Amino acid sequence: MKQLFAALITLAVTAVLLAVLNAGLAGPAAANAEAERQKTMALLLPGSTTFVREEYSGEDTNILAAYKGETGYVVETATDGYVDTVVLWVAVDNSGAVTGVMVRDMSETFGLGNRAMSDPAFLGQFLGTTGDLTVGENVDALTGATVTSKAITKAINSASGFVTGADVSSGATEWGG
Repeated sequence: MKQLFAALITLAVTAVLLAVLNAGLAGPAAANAEAERQKTMALLLPGSTTFVREEYSGEDTNILAAYKGETGYVVETATDGYVDTVVLWVAVDNSGAVTGVMVRDMSETFGLGNRAMSDPAFLGQFLGTTGDLTVGENVDALTGATVTSKAITKAINSASGFVTGADVSSGATEWGG
């Protein structure tokens, strides 16, 4: 009985210590996460160093958030892939050209759709484009991952439409607006 009581006391003290540590580290962790987000977005959108989240009130359900930088936007998108939702950051400069694409979250089929996360040729084909992309016409799909390829293409079209004004229901309806 004494051993059980001692174990419970140890467990309670450990839980309190962990809670105190967690509360103390929450501020620095949030600051570090924000700095990392800003740094990553700056890599995707050259010439921009600071990104401010803007409210998105448009009707494109693929758009989760838009971050305004000095030279364009980084648009966070979510589209349905083959297995699950594919979340991307798509950087589009003020001229309407895609400058960067980063897969943020994906749970596609191993060896097929999940290759989109790291295949430089696949993701690279989107750089410099300005929207109106279609798999099989001006986008090469990943072999065996057509649904994932279409999801990513759809997300990039949404981001481009937001920045260029093709998404007329958005707040950014002018080039570079």
